[in-house]
Amino acid sequence: MSKILSDRMTVEIEGDFVVFLIGMRINKLWKVWKWWPVITAMPRMLRELSQQPELGLLHFQNYFAFRNLMVVQYWRSFEQLHAYSTGKGFAHLPAWKAFNNAVGMSGDVGIWHETYLVSEGQYEAIYGNMPECGLGRAGELTQAAGQSRSAKGRLRKTNGDDQPVQMIVAEEIREEQAL
Repeated sequence: MSKILSDRMTVEIEGDFVVFLIGMRINKLWKVWKWWPVITAMPRMLRELSQQPELGLLHFQNYFAFRNLMVVQYWRSFEQLHAYSTGKGFAHLPAWKAFNNAVGMSGDVGIWHETYLVSEGQYEAIYGNMPECGLGRAGELTQAAGQSRSAKGRLRKTNGDDQPVQMIVAEEIREEQAL
């Protein structure tokens, strides 16, 4: 298990990046032969991407909820994401073809994705009592102090003095406990 970071942390990532959400829904549970190949294709692609960081994947995290599976991916650029998804010689195209041949529009398995292009400085994140996760694994974790104390500060809209009362109280309690 990853180490829990008890400090309030935020993340810095240089340049633009892409958040790519991709998922599937098992619509007909009894049709294992339809959804099992879809489930097993993603780990192969993620392994391939993890072994070749030059392809542009910065980090990924899997989420499971009964019939639904989702992978949150962070990419260096849309161009790299698109090049991987359409590139011959990578695991994605054969998996895409197999899905269309086996499932197509039958309704047995649903698939989806969403792509978000994030400009440099147009994001903010906070992590408290968490292990490294999400964008914090794609970028560099830093202390949420100074200007980074507040959401508006992390977005460079204030100097961080607009921090919510709850967080100020939590910091005062932590300081008292340290004494």
